[in-house]
Amino acid sequence: MNFSHILTFMRELLFPAGCAVCNKTLLDAEDAWFGICEDCRETLTIDKDPRCEICGRPLISEIKLCLQCRSHETHHFDRLIALYPYTDKYRKLLMAFKFDKRVCVGNFLAEKLLEGLALLPGEISEIPVLTPVPPRPGKIKHTGFDQIECLARKLQKVKSVSIERLLERLPSKTQKELGGKERLANLLNRIKCRRPPPKEVVLIDDVITTGATMDVCAIALKNAGAERVYGVCLFYD
Repeated sequence: MNFSHILTFMRELLFPAGCAVCNKTLLDAEDAWFGICEDCRETLTIDKDPRCEICGRPLISEIKLCLQCRSHETHHFDRLIALYPYTDKYRKLLMAFKFDKRVCVGNFLAEKLLEGLALLPGEISEIPVLTPVPPRPGKIKHTGFDQIECLARKLQKVKSVSIERLLERLPSKTQKELGGKERLANLLNRIKCRRPPPKEVVLIDDVITTGATMDVCAIALKNAGAERVYGVCLFYD
């Protein structure tokens, strides 16, 4: 048990938050580190069934492509992996991390992002470059927390990946109330690449809905020189 685990465990004992999924008291150091009890962690496995070759959502009865991607005109990213459905216990997990600022839950989600990398095509770099999807301007000042930046900081400590903050987002409308085409138009030319990217980049984000944000990020990266843009999202809506 390292010093960070001890501090997290002591904080949980003094200021108990409980399991992010079932609210059970966390009396084990590893449970406190992840903010999730062992029983719940065992249920939060990533579906290894066949996935859509574009958006990465699990396929139900389709072959190769999901119905949404079959009807979509085109995507600018090469492939995504989306890990969990944004429902029930998975939704509670993101709510605890994103809105309750349960930073310890990020330890669990960061590990799952790394597992998601293994589901991307075999030709991905041995040490891939990961770049977080940029927050809207003023988000950190307004809320005091950016969940994707938190994950990026945790992944910076992992030797098997490289974190580069390649993108910035200019002011635009919030995406929540917009449809797919409206989301794409709203962000087009509002996400910029700060510097020349490597030939291959993996975007990381929390939720994919229409894929518009990932598309605009991919456009910015490819316009700046990237040849392949992949993505790993924690949840799909």
